[in-house]
Amino acid sequence: MGRGGDAGPLKLKRTFSLESLSSVKDDLVVLRHLWFGSKKGDSHAQRLESFYSKQASKYDKFREKFLWGRRPMLAAAAARLRDRHDLIWVDMGGGTGENVAMMNEYLPLSHFKAVYIVDLCHSLCEQSRLKVEANGWKNVHVIEGDACEFVVPEGAADLITFSYSLSMIPPFHDAVDNAVGQLAQDGLLGVADFFVSGKYDTPMRQMHWGRRFFWRSIFDIDNIDIGPERRAYLETKLERQWEINSEGSIPWVPYLRAPFFVWLGRPWVDAGKQAHHEQKVEAPALFPPTFLYTQSWEDPEPDMKVMRICPEDTVLTLTSGGCNAMNLLLHGAGHVVSVDCNPAQSSLLELKQVAIQQLDYEDVWQMFGEGKHPHIERLFETRLAPFLSQKAFNFWQTRLWYFKQGLYYQGGMGKLCWVLQTLAMCCGLHFSAKRLANAPTLQEQRKQWDSLALVYFCKNGPQLLVWLFSKLLALLLFNRFVLWFGGGVPGKQYALIQQDGIPIEKYLARTVDGIAENSHLRKSNYFYYNCITGHFLRDNCPSYLRQAEFAKLQGGLINGLTIASGFFLDELRARKYTKVILMDHVDWLKVILMDHVDWLGDAYVQELAATLAQQVLPGGIVIWRSASLSPPYAQAIADAGFAVTCLQRASDGYMDRVNMYSSFYMAVRKSKTA
Repeated sequence: MGRGGDAGPLKLKRTFSLESLSSVKDDLVVLRHLWFGSKKGDSHAQRLESFYSKQASKYDKFREKFLWGRRPMLAAAAARLRDRHDLIWVDMGGGTGENVAMMNEYLPLSHFKAVYIVDLCHSLCEQSRLKVEANGWKNVHVIEGDACEFVVPEGAADLITFSYSLSMIPPFHDAVDNAVGQLAQDGLLGVADFFVSGKYDTPMRQMHWGRRFFWRSIFDIDNIDIGPERRAYLETKLERQWEINSEGSIPWVPYLRAPFFVWLGRPWVDAGKQAHHEQKVEAPALFPPTFLYTQSWEDPEPDMKVMRICPEDTVLTLTSGGCNAMNLLLHGAGHVVSVDCNPAQSSLLELKQVAIQQLDYEDVWQMFGEGKHPHIERLFETRLAPFLSQKAFNFWQTRLWYFKQGLYYQGGMGKLCWVLQTLAMCCGLHFSAKRLANAPTLQEQRKQWDSLALVYFCKNGPQLLVWLFSKLLALLLFNRFVLWFGGGVPGKQYALIQQDGIPIEKYLARTVDGIAENSHLRKSNYFYYNCITGHFLRDNCPSYLRQAEFAKLQGGLINGLTIASGFFLDELRARKYTKVILMDHVDWLKVILMDHVDWLGDAYVQELAATLAQQVLPGGIVIWRSASLSPPYAQAIADAGFAVTCLQRASDGYMDRVNMYSSFYMAVRKSKTA
């Protein structure tokens, strides 16, 4: 009986081992034909047959680990067609029909009235016919023929795809012309293929000359032309809807990663419209490789009271976590431009924007309310990635684990929150912090705060010991490295705090104590509730996460948001504004250090003030916060033609629900005749 019980697992292991060896053997057969196989024949069809005939049965398993652009292309097309039925799809150079099987994962084949797999290679068509029969696809038809000559029986197609086939069609102009000529007016054409850039190409496609030469030469061996001409020709015929340029691994070939692109286009709606090419933006030196903030760290409530937002407003703001940019839309701003020099912050806001446009509320809540989503990989592939810019796509495709571990423990400030929570747990303060965050009233919260042993010691302990403890804490947790990479406080802002004569440990103690004594975490302060717990609550969260407000954004308000990666001044010059939110941006600027911080002598500050005067319309409002009680650059803005008012100072220890700044300013643009 015992021996019989062991037979099953042993047999399973032997079967698995044999399957693995068979798979390796098949891959090596394909590689041999790729590198050393013949490509003989007088016609293109004959050359294809000589190349594929001996590897056709092993084609699919190898290509699924090599043709990395197929799934993004199909997912992007499916995401744009998911609400339509009775579709006609033509897969030009469709090979074995594997694309049809993949598409069924993204968009059920019941959405298609007819699918045509067109290929010139007889052996691949035979494999495709076997697949159609095995799956019982009644609406899928295999056509052994030329992509340059195929005629859609229904007259027009809703989707036409070239999956790693356009580079293998020598008369590609004819193939593209034939496809475009039979594409419905609201149809899509998708291409996935290998590529090299031109010598002077768009920023996101550009390659070094060595890579261009190497890859074009390698693929040329197999009669595959991956030059830039095919995509360039496509863009003279169709309006580009979506594009990514990436690279993928090659089975059994270490280190090398083959460049590929995915491109989606549609017939031009406005023939005179100029194609937009995404710019390649790098984060400034000394920025972390990810974002600093997962949420906006300025309280929007005081902003809305003084800015008087209306539908005629065009507002410029810094991105940060992006929550406040969407709050401006919810308060009625007609157009909000959100800019950040850290492309990771832009990628975070773009993900939020696309999620609002494409997902149901519950999915958005799980992602950005709870900070976790159990199915984030599938959601990203099918609903989010197809609408992201290449910058955001590249950023998020390798960081989806953020939504497994918890989004709000990622980034600079997220990691700092995680470290502080870990320290609290080690010190036995974990449950005290939870009780503090969930205190039912502000009065109970104050009691919890004052009863914390650490707080009691700092307020009532011997002054010498308190001083030593605060200095040790400042050395370990509040040094310049932690403040920058964890709290987003650069050295120049640190200098402003010192200029006011406030030690950094006292500045931060004032921040935290002011919050604990004056702002109810559980009911109204989602900023610090999130820091303590790692998530929001449905009645205590940024406005875009409230279901009623989410519905307004999804209903069209979110389309009023423009996200820019770059420098503030460049975006300020791009258009006229009625409202500008500087946040604490000016605190970060480069200054000239003499015997004091000489803001008025700094060329950048002068340039910023002059540009604000030029771009902000008369009566327009500019607001900012500063770590300084009296930021000296306020005078430069006043001299440029603004009536500057200090609205609030943190002299009493509390300003707002964030309470990280020392002053809050407003400047109103004077009329030019004033």
